[in-house]
Amino acid sequence: MIHSLIFSDGKLAGQNLELEALRLVRADKGLLLWVDLDDPTPAEIKAILEGVFQFHPLAIEDCVTPSSLPKVEDYEDYLFLVMHGVDYTRTDKFSTTELDLFLGKDFLVTFHRRPMRSVQSTQDRCTKNLGAFARSADRLAHQVLDLLTDNYKPVVDELRGEIEELEETVLATSSENLIPTLLALKADLSHLRQTVRPQRDVINRLAHGESKMIRATSLPYFRDLRDDLIRIDETAAGYADQLLISFDLYLNKSSFQANEGIKILTALTAIALPATIIGTWYGMNFEHMPELRSPYGYPVCFTVMVLSTLGVWIWCKRMKWI
Repeated sequence: MIHSLIFSDGKLAGQNLELEALRLVRADKGLLLWVDLDDPTPAEIKAILEGVFQFHPLAIEDCVTPSSLPKVEDYEDYLFLVMHGVDYTRTDKFSTTELDLFLGKDFLVTFHRRPMRSVQSTQDRCTKNLGAFARSADRLAHQVLDLLTDNYKPVVDELRGEIEELEETVLATSSENLIPTLLALKADLSHLRQTVRPQRDVINRLAHGESKMIRATSLPYFRDLRDDLIRIDETAAGYADQLLISFDLYLNKSSFQANEGIKILTALTAIALPATIIGTWYGMNFEHMPELRSPYGYPVCFTVMVLSTLGVWIWCKRMKWI
């Protein structure tokens, strides 16, 4: 689906034009054009990327081919960006959607296969004439990327809550098998950092003014965006360390509980040992054992076993094995 918005002096002048009208707007240097390709068909991709804007074939190939890594390529009269946002239409917290951007002096083209909240929110603000950012293409691109970054923050907050809940469970008197939960959280944190860190590097290049498509007046906005990504990355790194501590604590607790079980089994074995040794040695053969031919042989043997067992039990109790 093709969405188009045309701006004149920061105000919305038209939207969703036909292809021929888009070519005329593209030729008018006094207008700002934003074309959003939302899960487009091959015909729509060819009509916009090749027909209207005539982008480089390599840039088009990078755009239509899914990529797990952000990137930035500076062409002669436009900038090509690959970014990733949290996909709120999926069940997984860290399922991401690729967002490709072609940024020129007076146009912005966005491309994505699934609905993206950052793109939709920016469009809504533009249609309501609430966006002063619509005066230039670089500020319009920054608005989309800024909302894309903001959508990571609720995910980070949810992750923090899960880690805090996990810590409480680890410290509980009796805890279930937490290995799957720990590994799942570790995978989520790793996915988050692998997504955010390269995007931070991409925005950092733009914030340093390496591209002529970013005006000097827009550099502070991109530096602020870079700082937000750095904070998210550092927060995720702190959560990773916190999760590692919880993992070590859980393993130590599991080892301690296993040792306690071994101590109890050892104590039970020690308690049963006197009776086992005496019973095995004499075999209860009172009639044939010389020292047991006394009529008091059985009571004496029984008393010795009870007293020795009781003595071992008291000793294990003092050692806090039971």
